Amino acid sequence: MDENTFSYEWIETLSRLEEMAHLLGQAEIIGVDLEADSLHHYFEKVCLLQIGTEWTSYLIDPLALRDLSPLRSLLSNPRIRKVFHGADYDIRSLYRDFRIEVQNLFDTHLACKFLGLRETGLEALLRNRFLVELKKKYQRADWSQRPLSPEMLEYAALDGRYLIPLARMLEKELGAANRLSWVEEECSFLSKVRFSPLRHDPLYLRVKGASRLDPRGLAVLEALLEFREGQARKSDLPPFKIFHNEALLELALRKPLQIDELGAGNVLGRKQIERFGSQLLREIHRALAIPDEALPQYPREARPDLPPDTRRRVKALKTWRDRRAKSLGMEPGIFLNNSLIQDLAIKNPRSIEDLGGIPGLKKWRQLHFGKEILAALKESPKGPRKEDS
Repeated sequence: MDENTFSYEWIETLSRLEEMAHLLGQAEIIGVDLEADSLHHYFEKVCLLQIGTEWTSYLIDPLALRDLSPLRSLLSNPRIRKVFHGADYDIRSLYRDFRIEVQNLFDTHLACKFLGLRETGLEALLRNRFLVELKKKYQRADWSQRPLSPEMLEYAALDGRYLIPLARMLEKELGAANRLSWVEEECSFLSKVRFSPLRHDPLYLRVKGASRLDPRGLAVLEALLEFREGQARKSDLPPFKIFHNEALLELALRKPLQIDELGAGNVLGRKQIERFGSQLLREIHRALAIPDEALPQYPREARPDLPPDTRRRVKALKTWRDRRAKSLGMEPGIFLNNSLIQDLAIKNPRSIEDLGGIPGLKKWRQLHFGKEILAALKESPKGPRKEDS
């Protein structure tokens, strides 16, 4: 790729966006990337959309445009290949903010996983394959700010510039390994993911380490998390910029009752105590007053009580899966995850046709590994199956 022939254009008017969408409607393949502001705002949104060809990149400003409807027909056109890297978040965000759907997706991150590559991040791929260094500091930049600096614009254009040549390389490697159709099927399913609003489950379920707390500690933690959530929403800041999870977890463990106890162990900064100290103590006192019978209980995942034959089938499938994944150079969980293994063991299909009734067991697994799966299931029990006796 000639450094001197590549360019990028900033688009902030509807007329130019329409022209660009019409022009790219003739392309066979485009690269797509986006930047959001979840690290800087409570109400996250797409702040920049990059769409590129092999020769130029268009940086689209959704904060100025608001209306991105001209892109709907472009990104949903099944004739045009859309290359993303790590598309899950992008697909969800595009539909959430603009009701944009993507068809004919090719995810280079997913392709790397199916090739068994150790380094699958875009930064590492560009460094290893194109000798290009992305500036890490812009990965955490606030893309909602305006104007964007020239360096941020160059980073955004560069970020998506190599997606198409990278995709061509990976497609060839997948084709040589006879795995291209596997990735294409996975990408087809990935293109249909959608953003799900946060459920009304207790907030402490999202905090690593909360399971170690007793019920009273959980009540304190939940009260503190609800307070933080309200402050974050009011300030339009991500919750971690109000208090880190670790700080609230420590407070839930210690349950301080006085202002001077809040600063113990440097869990909270002086400014945090000055601003929020009395409110934090109020929340702690409120949680400590909850009657014992009303305290929360951390849900313990109950393992299904599987019959012995089913457990043997699970073990046999995992043994086969691990050995087969190793021979393919793939991560076992990418090749066949534990949830699918359990479903297979429970339903115990007897034929290739039966495999089609297992949700999530995509066609590439049935076509290429169906007979091996059935053999592993058949050979797993020691002695005749109950249903055969």
